[in-house]
Amino acid sequence: MGLPALEFSDCYLDSPQFRERLKSHELELDKTNKFIKELIKDGKALIQALKSLSTAKRKFADSLNEFKFQCIGDAETDDEICIAKSLQEFAAVLQNLEDERTRMIENANDVLIMPLERFRKEQISAAKEAKKKYDKETEKYCAVMEKHLSLSARKKESHLHEADNQVDNVRQHFYEVSLEYVFKVQEVQERKMFDFVEPLLAFLQGLFTYYHHGYELAKDFNHFKTDLTISIQNTRNRFESTRSEVECLMRKMKENPHEHKSVSQHTMEGYLYVQEKRSFVSSWVKYYCTYHREPKRITMVLFDPKSGGKTGDEESFILKSCTRRKTDSIEKRFCFDVETVDRPGVITMQALSEEDRRLWMEAMDGREPVNFMLFMFASLVAQLDVVGFNVMKKFIYAVETRGIDEQGLYRIVGVNSKVQKLLSLAMDPKTCADVELESPEWEIKTITSAIKHYLRVLPAPLMTYQYQRSFIKAAKMDNPEARVTAIHGLVHRLPEKNRQMLELLMKHLGNVASHHLQNLMTIANLGVVFGPTLLRPQEETVAAIMDIKFQNIVVEILIEHHEKIFRDVPSSAGGSSNMQLNLPRRRSTENKAPSCSERPLTLFHTPTHSLKGESSYWFRLPCSVTSPSPTSPRSPSWPMFSAPSSPQPPSSASSDSSPVSVAGRKARALYACKAEHDSELSFIAGTIFENVHSSREPGWLEGTLDNRTGLIPENYVEFL
Repeated sequence: MGLPALEFSDCYLDSPQFRERLKSHELELDKTNKFIKELIKDGKALIQALKSLSTAKRKFADSLNEFKFQCIGDAETDDEICIAKSLQEFAAVLQNLEDERTRMIENANDVLIMPLERFRKEQISAAKEAKKKYDKETEKYCAVMEKHLSLSARKKESHLHEADNQVDNVRQHFYEVSLEYVFKVQEVQERKMFDFVEPLLAFLQGLFTYYHHGYELAKDFNHFKTDLTISIQNTRNRFESTRSEVECLMRKMKENPHEHKSVSQHTMEGYLYVQEKRSFVSSWVKYYCTYHREPKRITMVLFDPKSGGKTGDEESFILKSCTRRKTDSIEKRFCFDVETVDRPGVITMQALSEEDRRLWMEAMDGREPVNFMLFMFASLVAQLDVVGFNVMKKFIYAVETRGIDEQGLYRIVGVNSKVQKLLSLAMDPKTCADVELESPEWEIKTITSAIKHYLRVLPAPLMTYQYQRSFIKAAKMDNPEARVTAIHGLVHRLPEKNRQMLELLMKHLGNVASHHLQNLMTIANLGVVFGPTLLRPQEETVAAIMDIKFQNIVVEILIEHHEKIFRDVPSSAGGSSNMQLNLPRRRSTENKAPSCSERPLTLFHTPTHSLKGESSYWFRLPCSVTSPSPTSPRSPSWPMFSAPSSPQPPSSASSDSSPVSVAGRKARALYACKAEHDSELSFIAGTIFENVHSSREPGWLEGTLDNRTGLIPENYVEFL
């Protein structure tokens, strides 16, 4: 319920009701005054707290800004660069936010504290002064009235008239003071509705401005936050991959430490004891020795055990020969003799162990037979031959038609025994046609694991040891466009079969990545899976493992830009884009069918069509074809294998480069083939076809088998 209104009529200013109402206004005024005092106190405390918070956050931001990430290796990935600068970005956001908070704090004193103090001093204090004056006049008025009423009626008329005038004057003055006080009280009550609330609104507006600034900062920061989130996830994935590789290397080093000695810039280095003879007495002196293979120079530095390090002058000489010392000719073990060009006599040296002696003698081409390391080869020998291409195409076709949307594609590993069984059956010429990849027996994870295993057991990585460091170096370039250009050029320097297999794989992985919303396999995830496989180093070292992240980047670039990289010949390739492979058609010199290594590759016809309605084909050369060609294999003029127009002797080879045009004749299948589509024929080696003639499809013939006409790969048959 609100305060009662104060009336200004003369007859009411002195009434008990007026005084009661005035008293309620005075209580409200005191309450308001007390509330404003507490509000000013709390406001100052809030401002001080905000200043302390701002100071703490600025200190926190300064700490973030001063810290610098140090990454392992000689270069950083884009993800590592993004993460490294994230702390500075965080610090900049915090500093920007605190700058706005400082403006808000400085403004709070002007818009909140000072107006409230001014309202309290100017309005409430003025009301209190008016109250004091009102109370004084009230007391005076009451005293005059009592005195006037006590006058005797017997007084003279003039005296009574003077007393009445005096009372009227006092009453008039009392009414004026009362009116001023009432007006001031009501003025304060009315003014506090805006003079008191408006500063609070201004302060809240400052808070809202501060928070809105934070909202705008968050919007501006959102793009970097998204990139940073992706970079963190990519780095975490690479870390998991790298950690597993390091753990594997650590286990190998524990099991056989001699096979994983640290790599040095010298051919060999370490401690050796050298026999020194003086006055019929021989002693063994410890030296730190290094041997450089190229100049065949041995350098020895005397080792002082008291100082705990190498000391003394270097002594070097050119190696002439190195021979193992037999144990029956010297009392010491692990000895060998060294002859030098520029020092007379034989130097007898003692290694630290039998293995250490073997390594020294290997480095110096010693006369002791070198114990070469025995390597365990997998029972499955994978090659980049026709069989390998056919197997990869079948596997890829199965993955893309059956399970391209499966979550964790290529991440989830199949059962090893099933993977080995699938590869053995698929790569065996006797059983390859019987492998039904549509069968529930072969899960998608088994097929994808078979693809990865095939690439891992190749004698050399698909992108070759020769260019492994070049690809890593390209991935370390600062400019993303320069990376793509460099990798583009390197891809076209790969051997033809390697490039063709890489193109087949990258096209498939690009298709997998395009379904990442379903299978969750982004380009970055696929890079983590295939990077260490396609670019495995020749030596397993920690430094090589640290480069895995750049191997992943190379694969990411290949997937993302596979159309440009494999379709366009780089400008640096020069005339190589106009070269065309010479495609000889190999035939068996005997009546039996050729072996798997001689077996040509079928031209797989796929039902997908281009914009012009033309059919698209997958085509790869057989492994035996290595001669250069005048035309790029991706050119429309790329010639297909052709069948001879007349019978050839068994030992002859045909190298027609133009499409054949043959009339209906009989032909015999040299190899088994399983149809990929309804328009093709399935057959086994030795099958006889009737009415074989040219087809409109390049690289294919049409023939009849069991009253059914269909397409036959022309390089799979010979004419009778």
